[in-house]
Amino acid sequence: MSAPSNAADGPLEGPLEGPLEGPLEGPLEGPLGGALSPDERDGGSPALTWLDEDLLRDGVRQRRFDVLRAGRRIPGLLWTPAEGEGPRPLVLLGHGGSGSKRQDYVVAMARRLVHDHGISAAAIDGPVHGDRRAGPPAPSALVLAEFAQLWANDGDAMTDGIVADWIASLDALQSLPDVGNGPAGWWGFSMGTITGLPVVAADGRFRAAVLGLMGFTGPTRERIARDAPRVRCPVLFFVQWDDVMFPHDLAIRLWEALGSREKRLVANPGGHGELPPDVLETSAQFLAAHLADDRTEQER
Repeated sequence: MSAPSNAADGPLEGPLEGPLEGPLEGPLEGPLGGALSPDERDGGSPALTWLDEDLLRDGVRQRRFDVLRAGRRIPGLLWTPAEGEGPRPLVLLGHGGSGSKRQDYVVAMARRLVHDHGISAAAIDGPVHGDRRAGPPAPSALVLAEFAQLWANDGDAMTDGIVADWIASLDALQSLPDVGNGPAGWWGFSMGTITGLPVVAADGRFRAAVLGLMGFTGPTRERIARDAPRVRCPVLFFVQWDDVMFPHDLAIRLWEALGSREKRLVANPGGHGELPPDVLETSAQFLAAHLADDRTEQER
């Protein structure tokens, strides 16, 4: 995919690429996981700190933040319209394996939501990814290998930790005046579904989700099987028919297990990550339609 813009050019590549095995190497930051503390859930929003990044381009404001949860630093990016205040919808964007919150297609999706639909968007780095790491950027293959080993060895704890991180981030972001307590959405493929489906299942604020490139396979498949029926919001689910990493039959089984009364499955030819260029626009329209409907109900 090209550099971030309001349009998407070329296939959507890279949600989860490279080897799925290898040694767990390199410095990592923070504890593995843990639930939200009582203070964080009952005593107000988690602490949010702005870092020295505040960019404005074509009416879209991009800011770098950290959320602190139980001693664990959660690095993220927030995109909002340049003007106006909330409440407005907020879509959380889950990046793919070996990527980060700054992955080209994550930024492109965020800018599309803000620029075309007035929806705010946010992304945080997943476990062992992006600014969660100490030191210089690591090769993508190493990051993916480390994630694969973490997923295999501590998958349930990893999932609990990232779910709590996302919920803490959602709490903190919705306390901001230019976001507010509007409806929430989710968007993420591959690793963005491995970690994102449990997030959507855990929190009733989500009113729509775009998932895919994942099935009933992998170290946390039992966790995914438990969480899938708890997903009740409308879902748009993407499958790549020639995906050898997450075969289409296992992906369809996951889609069938979702508890949503409204769910659509879109299958495209090609391997893992070879999504067609219209996926961003299709996703944005789906999220905007459902979150706008929910916002209208809230305002009545």
